[in-house]
Amino acid sequence: MTSGLRPFQEGDKWGYKDQAGQVAVQPNFDYAHNFSEGLAAVKVGDKWGYIDQSGGEVIPFWYDKAGNFSQGLARVKVNDHYGYIDKKRHMVVELKFNWAGSFSEGLAPVRVGDKTGYINKIGEEVISFQFDRAYSFSEGLAAVKIGDKWGYIDKTGRLVSQLQFDEANSFAEGMAQVKIGNKWGYIDKKGQVVIQPQFDEADNFAEGMARVKVGEEERYIDTMGDFMW
Repeated sequence: MTSGLRPFQEGDKWGYKDQAGQVAVQPNFDYAHNFSEGLAAVKVGDKWGYIDQSGGEVIPFWYDKAGNFSQGLARVKVNDHYGYIDKKRHMVVELKFNWAGSFSEGLAPVRVGDKTGYINKIGEEVISFQFDRAYSFSEGLAAVKIGDKWGYIDKTGRLVSQLQFDEANSFAEGMAQVKIGNKWGYIDKKGQVVIQPQFDEADNFAEGMARVKVGEEERYIDTMGDFMW
C-alpha cells in the first residue's frame, strides 16, 4: 500500500506534499523516502527513523540506513550489518548480513561475505548463498548472477533459464528485460526470448506496453514487440 504523500525538497530539507501539492509534513528532515505500508524512512543528522503520515515519529532514529517497509518488514543497517524490523520496532531478523534487499513474495535476497542467497521472514535460509548478485522475487522468479552472467530462479532455487544474459531485470506482466551484448530484449517465464534484443533501453511492461529506446528515439512497444507509437 502506498500513500498519496510525496517527498519534496525545500533548500536542504525534505518534507511531504499531498496530491494537491499542499504541504502535509513540514520539511524538517535531511532526506526522505516515499511512504510504504503507512510509514516512511526519514533521515535526521546521520541517523534514520520512520514517521507516519502526520509526520509523527513512529520508530526512533536509531539506524545508519533504513529501507521501505515491504510485506510488514523493513531492512535497516547498524554499523556494518543489515537486519529487518517490523512496525513495532522489533528486530525480527537480526543484524548479521553484509547487504539486504526488500522482501517480496515471502523471500528477501541477503548477502554474507561475497555471496547472496534468500531468507524467509523469520530469517531462515531458504535458498543457499551461491550467487554473486540477486534481485527480489517478482511473479515467482528472481534474477540472479553467477560470474558475469545472469539467469532466473524459482522459489526452490532451481534455474528456470540458463545463465546467459549480460544484464537482467525483474518480471512484470509475464515478461522481463534482458540484455545480450549491448542490446535489450524480453523473455517469457520459461526463459525463452520473445522479443529479440534490439533496444538501447527497455522498461518493464505496464498495462501491456513498455517504453524502449532505439538510438536517441523513445518509442512504446506492445507485448508482441510491435511499435505502438
